[in-house]
Amino acid sequence: MRLLLDESVPSRFRRSLPNHEVRTVVEMGWSGIKNGELLALAANEFDAFITVDKNLPYQQNWAPLPGMSANQIFTAGVRIWN
Repeated sequence: MRLLLDESVPSRFRRSLPNHEVRTVVEMGWSGIKNGELLALAANEFDAFITVDKNLPYQQNWAPLPGMSANQIFTAGVRIWN
């Protein structure tokens, strides 16, 4: 599965996903791109977008784009990576 990590997700989180092709927004050269455009770009190249941005569902149409799952990780104060 091709996964894109948002800027809000530490790049070292990719170590938790060893069986997937993982890229970051920064690696793709997409830093600073607004969420709507970012999701559209991601939909063309990735199967899922992973973010911890709690505001994204309220800023964008959170329905996954065709061929892509939009995933959000809520940490609620719990560390999910070291």
